[in-house]
Amino acid sequence: MLKDLPLASYLRPNNFKEFAGQEKIIGESTWLYQAIKNDTVPSLIFWGPPGSGKTTLAFIIAKETKAEFVELSATSSGVKDLKVIVDRAKSSKRLGVKTILFIDEIHRWNKSQQDALLPQVENGTITLIGATTENPSFAVNGALLSRVKVAILEALTSEDLELIIKRATSSLKVKLNTDVIGLISRLANGDARRALGILESAVESVSGENSKNSKITLQLVKEIVNKPNLLYDKKGEEHYNLISALHKSMRGGNADAAVYYLCRMIEAGEDPLYVARRLVRFASEDVGLANNSALLLAMASYDAVKKLGLPECGVHLAHTVIYLAKSPKNITAYMAYEKAKAEVEKSGNLPVPLYLRNAPTKLMKDIGYSKGYKYTPLEDDGDQEYMPDKIKGKKFL
Repeated sequence: MLKDLPLASYLRPNNFKEFAGQEKIIGESTWLYQAIKNDTVPSLIFWGPPGSGKTTLAFIIAKETKAEFVELSATSSGVKDLKVIVDRAKSSKRLGVKTILFIDEIHRWNKSQQDALLPQVENGTITLIGATTENPSFAVNGALLSRVKVAILEALTSEDLELIIKRATSSLKVKLNTDVIGLISRLANGDARRALGILESAVESVSGENSKNSKITLQLVKEIVNKPNLLYDKKGEEHYNLISALHKSMRGGNADAAVYYLCRMIEAGEDPLYVARRLVRFASEDVGLANNSALLLAMASYDAVKKLGLPECGVHLAHTVIYLAKSPKNITAYMAYEKAKAEVEKSGNLPVPLYLRNAPTKLMKDIGYSKGYKYTPLEDDGDQEYMPDKIKGKKFL
């Protein structure tokens, strides 16, 4: 039987020796490692994906520096909770004890809540360690961000996860073959908490009273997981990272990478119509005049996605992505529009030359509307000017 705590909490590392991964920020030669050893840890923001060790690392820092560790979740706390912690931290400070306040999902605190942290961080009443899966540039107030250092955690590697799984199996006294450990690490997708959750479910499955399994197999793990939990947030930064990668892969003519990023988005739950809209844009922005058929295919693909939906429309998106990636590129239309837009913003509503205006009424004809216009299907327009007088001869192409 497992303990009452979730396995990830029960097996949480207590020191750096037990901590796996994140060598780039806590390796012995890093500034953070030296700050911890010298007890000069500043207030920090840990930015990284789920299960990368943000909470564990904050806990270890508090233990290594002999500070009181206080944890808050931004989803269920506010300024009142902060005030209680600050009052206690002031008392501890008078006794020579530091307080590390760890706020999980700090991006969920609003501006006024984050602002309440400023004086306490500045005067050293608390050392703040905030954790976020969102880009701090957008998720944390500028005033607070200027008072902390940002440490970027990466998704754990398969090797890191395999080490964590092996340590867990040793603690649980269960045996897994190498293939099963490898599968769990891959399906965990860089998330230690998820890896341990899969392992915990597998152990409970084989140890249950009605279990038909005597050992943890590849098939059992697949049944528990069903599908890899791809790291993706349709409103978060990874959404923009992936669509950017798709766009740039098509622009660079790499159809294989483009299809890969397309699948990453669709399989993780992205709205296929969003992708289809971006392909329509790409067809004119990047392929443009080099292949006018690209826009026709992109529009046809959008229509197919709208009518069929998933999973059928996946092949239509792949068809279009490959075609756009392999098409020659021409950004003339895109650049012309951007230059014309800049001119419009600069010069404003310039009057249209009178000879280019329609004259549906007698008054309009009398004041010169349409007078002198050369009808090009029947006569040579010669040096007829089409731009407003103020920007005669302006070129955007």
